[in-house]
Amino acid sequence: MSRVLIIEDDREISDLISIHLKDMDLNVSRSYDGKDGLLKAINERFDLIILDIRLPYLDGLELCKKIRMEKVQSLVLILTSKSEEIDKVLGLEIGADDYLTKPFSIRELVARVKALLRRREMILTSQESEVEDKELRIGDLMINEGMRKVQVRDKNIDLSPKEFDLLVLLASNPGKTYTRMQLLNKIWGYEFEGFEHTVNSHINRLRSKVEQNMHEPEYILTTWGIGYKFREL
Repeated sequence: MSRVLIIEDDREISDLISIHLKDMDLNVSRSYDGKDGLLKAINERFDLIILDIRLPYLDGLELCKKIRMEKVQSLVLILTSKSEEIDKVLGLEIGADDYLTKPFSIRELVARVKALLRRREMILTSQESEVEDKELRIGDLMINEGMRKVQVRDKNIDLSPKEFDLLVLLASNPGKTYTRMQLLNKIWGYEFEGFEHTVNSHINRLRSKVEQNMHEPEYILTTWGIGYKFREL
């Protein structure tokens, strides 16, 4: 049974979400402020965390940032209002997997939750089914997909889930150029029209971690006017 944590200070909304998730046979825990939610997220194992942007004591963006710093691998769905577009962008850039705009329909919430949990199940099944961990070695760069591990010159590199997924996609298809929209669609699961610059932020952080000189990258190259590609082998 998948475990879901709802971090939402509006108890009516929290009750509504909880009822429908339990109808999906999910194990649901709840928190009503950012600090308590952070402790639960770090100390317990959840497959999915649904969190509101506006929370008492610790807002949702800072909470998301902190759990990613703690290497919590739970999927994160953020709830935001129509007027908080900048929060959507920041949420995606600091490691959220999806966002839902308030007011939302229960049908849309259920569809998003199902899609996220399917994606997590596919990742876990793929990892468990591998007899040997698939490794990619390119120059001084080593990527172990099964263990989600990256090394540069034999030094472990900490990547966020989205940074890792971007690196694997590009490195698995050397020489192939992806537009920013294609990368959003493949990594985030569907099109986030208008958020192409989120890709730029992730690419820049990825380069800062795996390249010796991010201004003259060796691995992750820019195809000017189009998007990005991994160097041809």
